[in-house]
Amino acid sequence: MIGLGSMIGAGVFAVFAPAAQAAGSWLLVGLVIAAVVAYANATASAQLAAQYPRSGGTYVYARERLGPWWGFLAGWGFLIGKTASCAAMALTFATYAVPEPWQRPSAIAAVVFLAAVNYRGVTRTAFLTRVLVVIVLVILAVTVGLGLSAVAGGASSPAVPARPVSGYGVLQSAGLLFFAFAGYARLATLGEEVREPARTIPRAIVVALGGAVVVYAVVGATVLAVLGPDRLATAVSPLSDMVRAGDHGWAVPLVAAGGALASLGALLALIAGVGRTTLAMARARDLPVVLAAVHERFRVPHRAEIAVAAMVCGLLLVVDLRDAIGFSSFGVLAYYLVANLAAWSQDGHHRRYPRALQLVGMIGCGVLALTLPWQSVLAGTAVFASGALLRATRIVIEHRRRQSEA
Repeated sequence: MIGLGSMIGAGVFAVFAPAAQAAGSWLLVGLVIAAVVAYANATASAQLAAQYPRSGGTYVYARERLGPWWGFLAGWGFLIGKTASCAAMALTFATYAVPEPWQRPSAIAAVVFLAAVNYRGVTRTAFLTRVLVVIVLVILAVTVGLGLSAVAGGASSPAVPARPVSGYGVLQSAGLLFFAFAGYARLATLGEEVREPARTIPRAIVVALGGAVVVYAVVGATVLAVLGPDRLATAVSPLSDMVRAGDHGWAVPLVAAGGALASLGALLALIAGVGRTTLAMARARDLPVVLAAVHERFRVPHRAEIAVAAMVCGLLLVVDLRDAIGFSSFGVLAYYLVANLAAWSQDGHHRRYPRALQLVGMIGCGVLALTLPWQSVLAGTAVFASGALLRATRIVIEHRRRQSEA
């Protein structure tokens, strides 16, 4: 349920519009490619989680299998990718909740409010996750049903792109759609909090991903059939536009409530998760040690969460939803590239899946990352370079300090 809650959230309300901009009516092909790469990555995460059932995910796996530098790159990719995901979730909430002039201020207000809630200590239980997933699935089922009735009633648009679709565009849509499947990484971080993690986590990752793929395929096919690629590509709230197209305006508030609820739930969990990864990296001195503080009363990494909230608010001032999704996908694809490299190095005793799947994952992550919008690639590369420079500088300073002490 936690895996489904991480994947079947706000992404399903937002990701199809930028994918249609890139691939038109071929976005479902992009969805299949994204699902194949996600499956390869999921098997790598599952295999590693079985050997290293500890909190931290690929940050831990890469440090154990490949060394501290690889662990840092994985953790840094997770931080920048999920920080951008926070911005995407906040923008999705604002898109469905308020009119255009108030969207950015509302998105920033949501981040500040949820960061304040997290600051005082919030535990997202499996029960709460189950409730949110069920509500979102019910709303999606109603929305898809209304969309199918619109198709049956002849209200659908022809799925014919206005311009030729290139292979590059299809790959770019796959990279953007990958944003929707990135939630299974959260399962791999729960190794210290579940029974029989070596058995439970690998099964949960694969089952959750399979369920998410089915939901995204059904919703994507329906919204594409109703709106057509051109209208979908320009839609601000795709699912709301879909029910309007079928003359079901009464359902727009229901869809808006689903999008807003899914976005806030995902944003709350993301802020908490990124804050705790920041804490772990600060404790290992891969980030400034000042971020490793834990609040004496509320027992949360308060400085890390404040820093994360500030970064997200800064992003919200300069990016739109497509930029946030692209930047998030770049960071997360880099994260899973390292995960596949770590899984590739495992020996036969710990291997659960063919090594060829790790090769598919590595190549897939690299290709999809490089075919994202050039702005996302450029910004992501610059942020990775700055992170590497930060760590290299810290290593040099510490080395000189030890020499002077000696």
